Amino acid sequence: MDNELRAIQFSRPDYIPMTFVVNSACWHHYDFHELCDFMLERPFLFPGFRVPAAPYRPAHGVNARHGQPFLDVWGCTWETSEDGITGTVVEHPLADWAAFSTYRAPDPALTDGLDIIDWENIKKRLASQRQSDRLAKGTLPHGHTFLRLLYLRGYENLMYDFADGEPRIERLCEMVEAFNLAVTERYLEAGVQMFGFPEDLGMQRGPMVSPEHFARYIQPSYHRLMTRVHDRQALVHKHSDGDIRALAGMILNSGVDVFNLQDNVNGLDWIRRELKGRVCIELDIDRQSTSFMGTPAGIDAMIREEVATLGSPEGGLMMIYGLYPGVPMANARAVADAMIAYAGYFN
Repeated sequence: MDNELRAIQFSRPDYIPMTFVVNSACWHHYDFHELCDFMLERPFLFPGFRVPAAPYRPAHGVNARHGQPFLDVWGCTWETSEDGITGTVVEHPLADWAAFSTYRAPDPALTDGLDIIDWENIKKRLASQRQSDRLAKGTLPHGHTFLRLLYLRGYENLMYDFADGEPRIERLCEMVEAFNLAVTERYLEAGVQMFGFPEDLGMQRGPMVSPEHFARYIQPSYHRLMTRVHDRQALVHKHSDGDIRALAGMILNSGVDVFNLQDNVNGLDWIRRELKGRVCIELDIDRQSTSFMGTPAGIDAMIREEVATLGSPEGGLMMIYGLYPGVPMANARAVADAMIAYAGYFN
């Protein structure tokens, strides 16, 4: 059985699954050779990495290209100030409800909700993952439900819609869910084994949407979509940045198998008390304070404490770190080396 699957199912994995993501913006902030050596020296985190030809220009996301505003398939215009860093929506197609009467959702046969998608290639990729004894993974685009509504209406408008009980927001929720369900079904038909529902719901303190409004407008859609995934014997992965403690119970009750959330903003003690043993935790390692401004020794101590507090020989813990510009390379090395060192903490 795949080690990651054993961790998710509390079936005594050989080691804690660790993921280290190098954001594409890093390639124009760090020295090329230093970054390549960093990855080559750590095959546990970067299996199969090969040094690309220089000068290397990574393929940034379609909504993460400086100077190139991107119009997505929902009609939202994105802009970013830096290559590799996901932008923000600057033009909302439904900022005025007058546009809603003629508005139509995109075609899920052609797109996943952000850009054009080739479903035949998706089927081939998932088949290749299954054949190599890895979990076949798929996902909705980041920002599929709550953030989709925000992108379409704008944050302030959306908050007023929720507070006022605007009838048209119910219809827009139905439109977004119907599209998401169609995309989910296509992944399930293609043989996906774990399906992701990523979107950020939290701020630095508290959620971006009240628990009352989340329960009325968002959680029912989550539950229906995730139930459909479970009906097809696939696993559910849920990601959210920010402080989501006030929403966590409703998120879990929607049917989550792997819960990806940030460590310090939610608090290690709270995560242990509320989540450990109930769901597989994929802990998003701090990139705001300790790894950004701390010392290598402090980073090692933080990751060791997180592993000791949330892990167990039975499993239920995975960890992930995203490297972004501004983190000293010494600290990036400390994060990576601690992840490698403590992956086998319980073995």
